[in-house]
Amino acid sequence: MPRALLLVFALLFVVYVCRAQDSKSQENQPPDAKAAPKSATPAYFPVPVSASRQPNPVKASPESIASGKKVYTYDCALCHGVTGDGKGDAPKEIKVPDLTDPATLKDRTDGDLFYIIKTGHGDMPPEGDRVKTDQIWDIVNYVRALAKKGAGGEKAPAEKPADKPAPDEKPSN
Repeated sequence: MPRALLLVFALLFVVYVCRAQDSKSQENQPPDAKAAPKSATPAYFPVPVSASRQPNPVKASPESIASGKKVYTYDCALCHGVTGDGKGDAPKEIKVPDLTDPATLKDRTDGDLFYIIKTGHGDMPPEGDRVKTDQIWDIVNYVRALAKKGAGGEKAPAEKPADKPAPDEKPSN
């Protein structure tokens, strides 16, 4: 009996020493080597077909876009950037897409965007039940407007300042 007990303690000691050596060797590695390698492109997260096919019931009106911008500013701009260019305050190892680039959204349906916003995506937290369904559709409309702006399309109707002339207009005196 004492021999078996001694053997168990010896075995536990060996396991402890091996683990200590393993963690010590990881501490000596540069910080980048410790982290799992991140790919340049975000991981693929599938959207259910039924969600992808869901039509947007909210018309992309100036009011909807303004409402979407308001919620976006509170909940999304921190990581996605105020202009949607993906240059917000998210940690550098998190790949945040440029929502002003039409190529980012070209293969995504409004249903895809709704699902991603509602349930989250990778490191992006979900809106869940924090906002109403129509408000999520407003965010979808606003994100689509960002992509149109990035493509050189027209600005969203409520966003052009009335007191400043457009770059190709001459100020009236």
